[in-house]
Amino acid sequence: MKPLSEARVGSVFEWFQRFGGTERVIAEIRKAFPSADFFALVHDPESLTGTPLARVPDRTSFVQSLPRSKGEYRLYLPLMPLAVEQFDLQHYDLVISSSHAVAKGVLSRADQLHVSYTHTPIRHAWDLYVHYLAESGMDRGIKS
Repeated sequence: MKPLSEARVGSVFEWFQRFGGTERVIAEIRKAFPSADFFALVHDPESLTGTPLARVPDRTSFVQSLPRSKGEYRLYLPLMPLAVEQFDLQHYDLVISSSHAVAKGVLSRADQLHVSYTHTPIRHAWDLYVHYLAESGMDRGIKS
């Protein structure tokens, strides 16, 4: 592998929707690797105005183009494993995923270094799932 100073770096994460814990980690990755390319399943640039991630150039997944994806991206969680696998990172020397849901599932070559910073699991899948199911109308009927 090339020295890190010369490595081509791709960084993958789930969504840029507000400046929280994941975004703070991404901001540090950006400091460490200023020429890295960033990949997000969903990105709402307006929500990051005035933060260190304002104007971060990134590539988004097909989920970005689905209806209401910027505000209600959690509705598309079942599609996100497929979406993250669609990113083409084969030309990168180093892949960094910052993941609390599916970003760690990005496909990489056997000879690539993939470093995954894994956050605590998504709350709506563990301790707040009843609340999120009710909020989205998925707590009754066929959807449940």
